[in-house]
Order: sequence, then structure tokens, then C-alpha cells
Amino acid sequence: MIELRPYRIDVPDRDLADLRDRLDRVRWAPEPAGGEVGYGVSVAAVRELVTHWRQSYDWRRWESRINAYDQYTTTADGTNVHFLHVRSPEPNALPLVLSHGWPGTLVEYLEVIGPLTDPRRHGLDPAVAFDLVIPSLPGFGFSGPTPDTGWGPHRIARAWAVLMERLGYARYGAAGNDWGSYICAELGRVAPAAVVGAHVTQVWPTPPADEPDWADKLTGRDLQTLAQFQDFQARHASYGAVHHQQPQTLAHALADSPVGLLGWNAQAMGGLDPDVLLTHVAIHWLTGTAGSAIRIYAEHPREPLPTAPTTVPLGVAQFAGDLGSIRYLAERAHSQIVSWHEYDRGGHYATHDAPDLWLGDIRDFFATITAD
Repeated sequence: MIELRPYRIDVPDRDLADLRDRLDRVRWAPEPAGGEVGYGVSVAAVRELVTHWRQSYDWRRWESRINAYDQYTTTADGTNVHFLHVRSPEPNALPLVLSHGWPGTLVEYLEVIGPLTDPRRHGLDPAVAFDLVIPSLPGFGFSGPTPDTGWGPHRIARAWAVLMERLGYARYGAAGNDWGSYICAELGRVAPAAVVGAHVTQVWPTPPADEPDWADKLTGRDLQTLAQFQDFQARHASYGAVHHQQPQTLAHALADSPVGLLGWNAQAMGGLDPDVLLTHVAIHWLTGTAGSAIRIYAEHPREPLPTAPTTVPLGVAQFAGDLGSIRYLAERAHSQIVSWHEYDRGGHYATHDAPDLWLGDIRDFFATITAD
């Protein structure tokens, strides 16, 4: 019998002392005049974050905040999986598994745990409530590095199906952001009889190889979204190319320098509150998963391409500061898109910077698809 092992975060003092020592001894990269813009994350931006990390940031406060929730580890498909399990006081709460992405961690969902599990206490309709399962992705954070390769979104989704069954949930929802959007959609493909619906913040399917003129069928808005995506790929997605092609080459640097890790991860987390950003980075550093977390980019293209669309209901919430999705492509990959909303604020980490919009969207989606 596979067991669920109670878990509590307790980073050794020596690890925190080592981190402080490394921050004190940082060797700054030279930056030429005029090089602070258009060449990546600037020295000034990283210096400011390092100063905050060294002088003001309190890891123990965040550790205690996470430890306020029940946590467990278990073994799924040969790897360790860490997760929060937060039950709702409402008797008819829907089980919901939440998946983060890179360079995020389960901290992405801390702000929304209360309203999702205990809506009555937060002035929301108690008829829509959730039992939450919030894992650290394999290779990320407190799940630790994976012992083998192959941990792309489809394999992670299979592990989530095992986890939810192990917890006794026969029917449940799924939601995610970034890589979590891929994972929860794949979970609907892996366990369609169990997943009542999947809620995502991005739908970025591969353009159809059998339809070379697909771009001719897009709306004006879709063409604008496509242009923005192509610009991002051309000018801002260098990290993805490295992760995809040479993750282990980069892993040596990320595992050895917290400031290097901060600079690398901060490029994808601009605009977040410094304490929140540093908590995501600190988790990768303190768990030794900075190198293993980026490998998901290399694993994803090595998994077989889907041969058919997903069939579970899908809800899509898009936020102004994030790359948009193209509905024509999304509908080819997902046969039941029942909710599609675009918001005028919020960014890639909407649970951090627009939690009210994200909460409203996910609550409405699941209320609709589970209504009698």
C-alpha cells in the first residue's frame, strides 16, 4: 500500500546561513553604459532584490504560512510528490487539484485558498466550495528533483490522477496556470471519467501541421494575438529555448548561485511583489530544484502529440498582461470550451495580481458545469 506521509517544512538554519553568506559574497556581472535596457534583467533590478532578500525578507514567516495547511508527500510513478490538502467546511465541496508552472511554486495559490475552501467566511456563496489539492510539480520545490527523465505535462497528469484516486476522490475538477494549464487539460484527457472540468489561463496548442493555411482563418483579434506571441518568442523567450535544448547545462549555474537563480527566474516574474517573487525563488534554491524544474521544457516536446481533442468541459480565463490565446486553435485541441473570458487587468500570475477576477471566473465555471 502506498502511504501518504505527513510533511512539515523546516529548512535547517545552516541552509539559511549558507544562503546569507552567498548573498553577501555575490560577484556582480559588469554592465556597460546603456546596457540596462534591452539586454535582459538589469544589474540594478537584481541588486534591489538582493538587498531586500538579505536585509528585509523573512523566510520563516513564509515557511509558517505554508505550514498552516496540512501537507503530505507520497510516491507516484516512482517520484516523490509533495502537496497541500485543504478541506472545505462545506459538506458538498468539489475536490479541485491546482497546478502551478515555472518559475512558480505552490505559493501561487496561497492567496486564494481561503476563498476557495471557505467561501462563507469570505462573503461568497457557500454553494460553490472546494476541497483543494495543491501539489508541487515533480522536480519542483518540496517534491524534490525527479529521479528520472520524462516528466512532461502528460506524465504529471497521470501522476495527478493517481494522487486524486489515492485521496479517495472519484470526481474532481482541475485548474492551472502556465505549465499547470497544460497539465490540467491533460488530466482531462488522462482521466475523463473523473475530471468534471478543467479551468486554464492559457491555451497554446501547436498549430496544425495538416492545415498550412490556418492563419488565414483567424479574426483580426486573433491575428493581433498571434503577432504578440511571435514577438514574445522572438525577443523575450530565450529562457524557453535554453530550457528546451540545454537544461542541464544551465542547471549547474542555477544550483550554485542564488543571485544567478534570482536573475534568471525574475525575468519571468516581473511586477510581482518582492516578497512573493523571493519566496518562489527561495523555494527553488532551498530545495535544490532550480535545475530539475526547468527540465519540463525539454520533456514536453518529447512526449507524444495528442491524437484527439480533450472532451471534458474547459474554461479559459485570460488576463490583459498575459499572452493571449487563439480560439480557433484552442477549439481544435479542446472539443468542449464552455467558458472563454478576457479581462482588462491582471497578468500571467493572476492569483497574485488579480485574485478577485480569477476567483470569480473559476467559481462561475465550476458552478455552471456542476449545476443539476
